Amino acid sequence: MTPQDRVRHLPIWQGAVQIAPLAGGITNLNFLVQDAVRRAVVRIGADIPVHQILRFNELSASRAAHAAGISPAVIHAEPGALVIDYVEGRTLTAADLRAPAMLDAAVDLIRRVHREMPRHLRGPVLTFWVFHVIRDYAATLTDADSPHLPRLPPLLAEAGELEAAVGPIDLVFGHNDLLPANFLHDGHRLWLIDWDYAGFNSPLFDLGGFAANTGLSHAQETVLLTRYFEGRPDAGLWHRYLAMKAAAALRETLWSIVSEAQSTLDFDYVAYTAANLSTYRAALDAFRQF
Repeated sequence: MTPQDRVRHLPIWQGAVQIAPLAGGITNLNFLVQDAVRRAVVRIGADIPVHQILRFNELSASRAAHAAGISPAVIHAEPGALVIDYVEGRTLTAADLRAPAMLDAAVDLIRRVHREMPRHLRGPVLTFWVFHVIRDYAATLTDADSPHLPRLPPLLAEAGELEAAVGPIDLVFGHNDLLPANFLHDGHRLWLIDWDYAGFNSPLFDLGGFAANTGLSHAQETVLLTRYFEGRPDAGLWHRYLAMKAAAALRETLWSIVSEAQSTLDFDYVAYTAANLSTYRAALDAFRQF
């Protein structure tokens, strides 16, 4: 059965069904579906243990995000398929999110994820600790005798340096994948989608990942931290934040290296690896020079 057939045979449609692929997914296959009464987005994807993606966790987070007014409603879920309400809007870019008003709105939305979503979570959910993920990716690459093996010892040593710098953390519920494409704007407000990696984490991971993925300047990062923490960041917070920002970029790099060998999706992971490695090197330099 093709993915489109799988979508067509979901037991929720009324009348004729039109299915159109949605571009941009690098973990799932996504489709826009129109039936007689609604438009919906269908995400087709099984568990991906190598990336620590478990769909029960994505479903729990998606439902909590909707209850908190952060994400569209879940219409239907079954093993390997998640159907969510369609939001008429546009996917944002890094440039969009660097605009002052949009940056403020994004920070406010991130803070709502951290503070409001835990009130709505039900059942078991995961923890996302970036340094465990980095070590696990390195072990996966070692087991596969990856051509990237020579890179791993220095990267793991750098990860240890960053983990020590982060130190003890506050614990929040994070999105943990704040790529620009996961922000939608409907003309009035922002929405946040795609909860594959959601879990309890430090708030600094979402903030650092967001900054790395959107290419924020130092001045914009000052706005980010000041607005989120409701006060200007001191030297200690900057040190921890810059360490976590570098760790977020390293995790994205290793995610892409693993995906080069593991994923069957039509996506240029080699180029993505190179781009994220460059981002990581810049973030590590900024941390060390602080």
